[in-house]
Amino acid sequence: MNKEKISIEDFSKIEVKVGTVKTAEKIPETEKLLRLTVDFGEESVRQIVSGIAGYVSEPESLIGRQLAFVTNLEPRTIRGFESNGMLFAVGEGESFAFVTPDREVPPGTSAH
Repeated sequence: MNKEKISIEDFSKIEVKVGTVKTAEKIPETEKLLRLTVDFGEESVRQIVSGIAGYVSEPESLIGRQLAFVTNLEPRTIRGFESNGMLFAVGEGESFAFVTPDREVPPGTSAH
């Protein structure tokens, strides 16, 4: 499925940063949702709700990992939890993969 083309100005509005996962847990009474707290080098960690539980058999395995997130989305409440960003991943099913740096970088490092 090809999406509508956007201008470079529209693309430049998207903020993608690397964050370090501090906690990860399944949201009770849901099949797909995990609640992550993520360090972006800000004053406090952010809570991010993500529908990746089907791809992560042990949420704790995400703790300490550096992953890419869209960080300038409007906050959204999902199942009573406020989410302040979106995990940036690729694929689905067997091709699902996290977008992650090939070496450790400071939390909050921007993609470009």
